[in-house]
Amino acid sequence: MTSDEPGAPRDTPTGDTPVDEPASNDDWPVALRGVTESIVATLGPNDRWNMAALGLHAPDEPDEPVEATTWGNTRTKRNFHRQGGGVVQFTADPREFVDAAVTIREEDHPVLPNADAWVAVDAEAIDRGTEGDTEWERWEIRPREPGTVADERPLTINRGFGAVIDATVAASRLDVPSYETATLLDRLSYFAETVEKCGGPRERAAFETLSEATEWRARVADDG
Repeated sequence: MTSDEPGAPRDTPTGDTPVDEPASNDDWPVALRGVTESIVATLGPNDRWNMAALGLHAPDEPDEPVEATTWGNTRTKRNFHRQGGGVVQFTADPREFVDAAVTIREEDHPVLPNADAWVAVDAEAIDRGTEGDTEWERWEIRPREPGTVADERPLTINRGFGAVIDATVAASRLDVPSYETATLLDRLSYFAETVEKCGGPRERAAFETLSEATEWRARVADDG
């Protein structure tokens, strides 16, 4: 599928359906932990749906809202302000994430043909600021209604999980002469930070096991 191929029509939410009672975190179609990668569709002024990658930060407590941050004056930010929300969807296809993250992709329909699950959401701005020269805005993301699951067991992408997998590769090369130890230790330090910030309990536990088994932190201390 190319980036300019329109999404197929589906029975999907458009955000126009009124809801009598506020939805809860139970209405998310997938379980969220740490930072879960999603693709959000927001309706633009041209009546087309803009697709963008969006990291969903799971709350520490089940009754707290999911949060997300937009960076810069993006279409997602402007459309959130204009429309008050969009459609969050989950897919395991890496091509969709690349299209959403680094290209301008607009579709006639809010849900991609190979989405495993999706849900219409409200987005409320709760904080804003700048980091360097870049403006950021933080949002509370709440389902408008129960989500839809197209696959019996949709696969979600967690940043911490990816860091754990990459860390196992780096750790397995620590005693291989053809790899530079200092470079591998730098990578492991980076992955450790990613897991701490973006992983859930399982990712943190897995990384702790890796750290204990390889003792890479002691090597960093010795080099320091």
